[in-house]
Amino acid sequence: MLNPLSFATFMPSLADLRIVFYGTPDFAVASLDALVQAGANIVGVVTAPDKPAGRGMQLNNSAVKLYALGKGLAILQPLKLKDPEFIAELQSLKPDLQVVVAFRMMPEVVWNMPPMGTINVHASLLPQYRGAAPINWAIINGETETGVTTFKLKHEIDTGDILLQKSTPIEADDNIGTLYERLMKMGGELLVETVQGLAAGTIREIPQQSRPASELKHAPKIFKEDTLIDWSKPVKDIHNRVRGLSPHPAAYTMYSGKFMKIYASHYEVAAHGKEPGTLDTDNKTYLRFAANDGWLYADELQQEGKKRMEVTSFLRGFRG
Repeated sequence: MLNPLSFATFMPSLADLRIVFYGTPDFAVASLDALVQAGANIVGVVTAPDKPAGRGMQLNNSAVKLYALGKGLAILQPLKLKDPEFIAELQSLKPDLQVVVAFRMMPEVVWNMPPMGTINVHASLLPQYRGAAPINWAIINGETETGVTTFKLKHEIDTGDILLQKSTPIEADDNIGTLYERLMKMGGELLVETVQGLAAGTIREIPQQSRPASELKHAPKIFKEDTLIDWSKPVKDIHNRVRGLSPHPAAYTMYSGKFMKIYASHYEVAAHGKEPGTLDTDNKTYLRFAANDGWLYADELQQEGKKRMEVTSFLRGFRG
């Protein structure tokens, strides 16, 4: 007689799956740690090659590599993902599933290798904000909600079938730093839930909604030109750009031929008749810039050659 529990016996658990993890920065570490803490069988960790950094140009390990070393996990650092030697090494690991978090583009020969495919953790509610900087652009664009998505990799970037999603509000005082930390933790939690669901066969893949291009918001990589403040814009938009770039790389303006970075701000919508970009201060308590429709108050800032500081401290040595 068939044991009614026999079917469950053959259902793989998180510990049964052979998983290869791909990632580089600390955002990926949170997801890798969540899998490790949940008892996942991580048979390999793929991360970026060591890079020279600092004055001595010593080789610098990625955050993921440092974590993997501490856990005694097997580490692979290919220069090229199509390298036959790397492909052979990957095949020898016999992965059932691959997980990608904050890593570079992968060729099909890699992401299509495991029988269960390759899944990605993305810091937005797809299909919105596909791209390299979804957290930044959600804040810059004044969104009040975002989240994390797990999905199956396919040819086009961030377009694969959705597995799970979880949302979170973007608070008025959030910046890239606070929201990054929250989504990083959420991503790890959702990843574990996703892998457990895939192992149990309880997750249904959902194709991403097909929307007109005009309705989709994108999240391209942040470049230097994206961090320069345009004072002709509405003041609320400028404030959101400051939030979406703080603490790194930080929005900046030019004053007296020097860079001035703004890390925190508040704003006032008001008619003023000033040229956009005009600086105004009482030299004691406030420093503000004229925008299209109001004033942006710099609450925390840094002038080129000086330390980052609160506005009252900054003004003690400032001559505007």
